Amino acid sequence: MKKILSLAMMMLSLHSYAEDAPITALGKLDSYQNVKNAATPRRSIAIEHWQTTNGAKTLFVQADELPMVDVRVLFNAGSARDGDKFGLASLVSRMLDEGTTTRTTDQISASFENIGASFSASAYRDMFVLDLRVLSQEDYLPTAVEVFTDVMARPSFPEVAFKRIFEGAQVGQQQRQQSPSAQASILFYQHLYGEHPYAHPSHGTPDTLKKITIDDLKQFHQQYFVANNATIAIVGNINATHAQQISEQISQALATGQAAPALTKVTPLAKSLHKHLAFPSQQTHITIGQATLRRDNPDYEALYVGNEIFGGGGFGSILMKELREKRGLTYGVYSSFAPMQAEGPFMISLSTRNEQAQEALNLIRSHLKEFLKTGITEQQLQAAKDNILGSFPLSTSSNSSILAYLGSMGFYNLPLDYLDSFNQRINNVTTEQVKTAFRKHLNPDKMLTVTVGQGVTVAKK
Repeated sequence: MKKILSLAMMMLSLHSYAEDAPITALGKLDSYQNVKNAATPRRSIAIEHWQTTNGAKTLFVQADELPMVDVRVLFNAGSARDGDKFGLASLVSRMLDEGTTTRTTDQISASFENIGASFSASAYRDMFVLDLRVLSQEDYLPTAVEVFTDVMARPSFPEVAFKRIFEGAQVGQQQRQQSPSAQASILFYQHLYGEHPYAHPSHGTPDTLKKITIDDLKQFHQQYFVANNATIAIVGNINATHAQQISEQISQALATGQAAPALTKVTPLAKSLHKHLAFPSQQTHITIGQATLRRDNPDYEALYVGNEIFGGGGFGSILMKELREKRGLTYGVYSSFAPMQAEGPFMISLSTRNEQAQEALNLIRSHLKEFLKTGITEQQLQAAKDNILGSFPLSTSSNSSILAYLGSMGFYNLPLDYLDSFNQRINNVTTEQVKTAFRKHLNPDKMLTVTVGQGVTVAKK
């Protein structure tokens, strides 16, 4: 599933949604050429869109294959909006279903459970996401939307629940302090982004969480949970008229408000930087990268295809062949671009035994420089396209994956033909475009290296 998820995540930040598992659904379809000659299991995705009467952008796909409806509401209210109280958006996400002005948390839970509905709320760096899934029958859908809207628009943030959630958040902080991979991620964003809002961890820090009050939660919700700051995505077994009614019901529960202001531009590193955290572990966790591009950058497709070759294509990538297959330095090494509202990161990550850490670092740096110098071959390009396009039908095979696309398309203001034009945009990428884009956006001499473990202590260029 790694390939499927990497496609579905093209529009999202790396830290939002990512899991790994093998692809088997297409059986022995080895390449896009085979897929083109077979009955490709791609769904017809007719996207309808409108704006609610008080300003919420809405995207809808009717999907009648299953008697289900999925609703996603995204607010431009991720942790980048925390201000100096890091972890604020995260605490809001945990508190939403702890009670509303008309329902207790037990009543909310029972309401969803009695109709088999699922609800979730999560805060990421760019966005705040609320999800609802429920059967489309009239015995279930109206109730689910009503409770979902109540939780989203009228949370009460009760004090007893706040204390419990705060204590749980502090336990999470302790667990992250004991995880070398978590520490590597925290250090990477901290030193890559400096004073930018992306620098702090979305879950906050032990000290900043202590500064947050219930009034802070209420103020955050009042400011950002407004119609002009919202995107609504709906996929399921209802028609457009019904979807419009649902979007209006959700939107009308919100104040009109104002969209969140644009995030400031990221100041890139002026030179290479290496930050090391000594950690009592048998392996050293390594992350290398730099801030690169926004989600609306026209070079994204060329970078995505090139990264498939360099480090994003699993066992077929250059990094995996050189570090795992040839030298056995790691179980897995991956690179990725995570474009966001502001300049998101390019990252290379792996873990290796402490005594092999410096060798792994040197190899990554040398192969990146060689990749930027020589570019790619036509054979490599075609293989990357085959892999990407061969997996793409599976990335839109479920309602939840389509919902993720719709939400991201609305949030990042991507064109409505994004899915329909995907194959053509990938096919149009050339070797020269890949080489030019990588040279434009990546500079090996201005990258941040973070190591957590006992394998290295200083940076070596």
